[in-house]
Amino acid sequence: MQVYLNGRFVPDEEARISVHDRGFLYGDGLFETIRVYEGEPFLWSDHMGRFLRGCEALRLKPPLTSSEMRRVVAEQLRRNSLRDAIIRITLSRGIGPRGYSPRGADQSTFCILVFPPPGSLSSAWKLITSSLRLPNDDPLAVFKHGNKLRQIVARAEADDRGADEALLLNERGQVVEGTTTNVFWVEKGTVCTPRVAGILSGITRNYILRLCAFLGIPTREKNIPLKRLLKAEGVFVTASGIEVMEVSEIDGKQIEPSSLVKRLKQEYRKANVS
Repeated sequence: MQVYLNGRFVPDEEARISVHDRGFLYGDGLFETIRVYEGEPFLWSDHMGRFLRGCEALRLKPPLTSSEMRRVVAEQLRRNSLRDAIIRITLSRGIGPRGYSPRGADQSTFCILVFPPPGSLSSAWKLITSSLRLPNDDPLAVFKHGNKLRQIVARAEADDRGADEALLLNERGQVVEGTTTNVFWVEKGTVCTPRVAGILSGITRNYILRLCAFLGIPTREKNIPLKRLLKAEGVFVTASGIEVMEVSEIDGKQIEPSSLVKRLKQEYRKANVS
C-alpha cells in the first residue's frame, strides 16, 4: 500500500516516524477516520471541520489545507486502486525537546493512510458494559486526539467477553458512548442519543440526527442510565466504518430488533451510494 507521509507517497514498509515524535511519546496529535464510497469521501466537510477545530484547540498546525488534503486522498486512492475505502488522517506535533512542553516542536508529522473497506459485518452487535468510567466534562473529548487508553482498555474488555463493542458510562452511571461508536436508542418512536458532554461528537451521529429530521422522525438528546437502555424499543451504534449497526444484546440481555433502526440503516446506505 502507498502511504502519504510528510509530503511524499511511499510504500508503507518504507514509512518511518522518529522515536522522538510527540505523537508516539505522548499521543500529542489528532486523527480523523473517513469512509470513501465510489471514490468520494463521505461527509468530508464535517470531518474537516472537526479536524481543524481540534487543530486550533490543541495549537497544531496542519501542513495542508482541506482542499489540498482532498487532492492527496484522491491521488492515494488512485495509487492504491481503491474506490471504496477507509482513510485515516493523522497529525502529530512532531519532534521536540524532551518533556511535556510543546515549545520547540515546530515541524509536525502528517500522514494519510488508506485501507480497504471492512468485509461483511454481522447484522447486529453484542455489547458489554466497560468497568471504566469517563469524566463528565472532558473538554478535549469532542476531538479525535491521540490519547485513547480508556477506549482501548474498554475494547479489550469487550474482546475478552466475546463482544463486538463496549459501552462506556460516565461518572454519574449514564451511558454515553462506545469505544469507537456513538449510541442511539428508540423510545416511544423517538430516536434518542446522549448529549455531547465529555464524549466525542461523532460525524455519523450528527448525520443521523439530520437524516431523522429529513425523514420526519423525532429525535431527542438526553442522558440515560444503563437499566433504562436495556428496556429500549431498539438500540444501535454508529461510526463511519460500520455506518448504522443494530444492537442485539447488552451484557447478555437480548434487545429486540427495531423496524425504525432497520429503516435508518437503509436510508443511510441510500445516501452514500446516490
